[in-house]
Amino acid sequence: MKKTFCYDDVPVLETTGGKLKGYFYDGEYIFKGVPYAYADRFQMPEEISWEGIKDACSYGFVCPLMEWDAPNAELMVPHRYWPQDEHCQNLNIWTKTLDSEQKLPVIVWLHGGGYFAGSSIEQVAYDGFNMCKYGDVVVVSVNHRLNILGYLDLSPFGEKYANSGNAGHADMVAALKWIHENITLFGGDPDNVTIFGQSGGGMKVADLMQIADADGLFHRGLIMSGVSDAAMLPSCTGDGREIVTAMLKELDIPVDEAEKLETVPYPDLLRAYQKVSPAIAKQGGYIGGGPLVGDYYKGCPLEYGFREHAYEIPVMVGSVFGEFAFAPAPYDKNKLTDEQIREIVSAVYGEHTDEMIRLFRETYPGKVPTDLLVVDRVMRQRSKAIAQLHAEGSSAGTYLYDFILEFPIHHNMIAWHCSDIPFFFHNTDLVEICQTEEGERLEGQMFEAFMTFAKNGKPESDRLPSWKPVTKKEEPTMIFDRNCELRYNFDDKLYEKIDSILPPFDFMAMKDSEENKIQH
Repeated sequence: MKKTFCYDDVPVLETTGGKLKGYFYDGEYIFKGVPYAYADRFQMPEEISWEGIKDACSYGFVCPLMEWDAPNAELMVPHRYWPQDEHCQNLNIWTKTLDSEQKLPVIVWLHGGGYFAGSSIEQVAYDGFNMCKYGDVVVVSVNHRLNILGYLDLSPFGEKYANSGNAGHADMVAALKWIHENITLFGGDPDNVTIFGQSGGGMKVADLMQIADADGLFHRGLIMSGVSDAAMLPSCTGDGREIVTAMLKELDIPVDEAEKLETVPYPDLLRAYQKVSPAIAKQGGYIGGGPLVGDYYKGCPLEYGFREHAYEIPVMVGSVFGEFAFAPAPYDKNKLTDEQIREIVSAVYGEHTDEMIRLFRETYPGKVPTDLLVVDRVMRQRSKAIAQLHAEGSSAGTYLYDFILEFPIHHNMIAWHCSDIPFFFHNTDLVEICQTEEGERLEGQMFEAFMTFAKNGKPESDRLPSWKPVTKKEEPTMIFDRNCELRYNFDDKLYEKIDSILPPFDFMAMKDSEENKIQH
């Protein structure tokens, strides 16, 4: 069927920043690269305005990265690459209507990549068109400052750098404020905003629950494979005096002229930071790279607890079976004999092999026990922990999921980090590896549950079992697989046994391993 495109007849919108013109395509109005704020380097975002009509038909700049992108594992996680610039405070909008009376639910995407990488359009699956089309919602994706541009504290060097250690988070709050003030122009409801993110984006969702300035700007949250704690990613505390002084020395800039850091070319600034930061980090000193705990940001919930307001926000949280196990197995698990399976598992579990195989089969019936070697020890337990923490003080609802689908690559490889993104976005048609009958069915179930959650705070679907919230006594988890089911505390015994046998999982060592490395 022929699709409709229109530009000339699309009305100009009068936003708080100025006039804006997007385009219409196949039933949706699309606005790209919309400025929501402006900020000089290391300073807080300010309201932005422009003269004339801003053309919003091209994606805006993304934040400069700390290393060159290298195409990798594109079948598993297809990417898009885009021009970079420090002035990256922009967002993208997909909507079916420009009628301010419609009051459609608004869903805001916060991208992954930790606090140092990624962008609102980095992955093909981040596109908001299908979510808007099939969900009858307004979709927004946000770019903001990252790495040393978004998370380096210069407050000891001048009042204008106050809160510079949280500049990236302040950008997100500014974006939510812009959405709150303008989204009715795009048919959205400013009093029904759901934020969601994966990996670093999931951490940003939890972080925004810890920032008072964001209160009232969003009302629900979905945390996908993005829960941190002190063991995984220690919170940033202290201040930037030592690291910034060392950078100034490396750049041959007098300490009393720290303001010159605002104009040092980004590549030079980055080189100085990367040269001096390892020694400071080794001594336990502050080097930035994430939000700074203090009056503005109250810290990671699993370290510092939730703020009281956070308990008023319904939350969905979950992870995927394999998370960071990207490398293909050197065998076809579907053709192994029981003896071969036992031999492979015993290489890790030795004398505990028989017990571990039995526990695995009880926990994941129908899965091949060799997948025990890639079962996630990064996100699942932390997701369970934050769900329990939230449920203890919340009457809003806390919902837990586990995505364990197998994919038609590397002999039915089980779900990896990022593999659930196309399903929540209704974008499996954009990712070739998702093109299976069971994938299409699961997409419908997950998407419908998420859209219902965005509308009323409860993930529901006629095609899913009733999804009960986590309580102080029970931990129901929705299993997303070929056949979905709700199971209670189903993997507690498996993880208890794994942790009694294996040393604590070293996330940072895994992250640095070239074998498992992937850009996301």
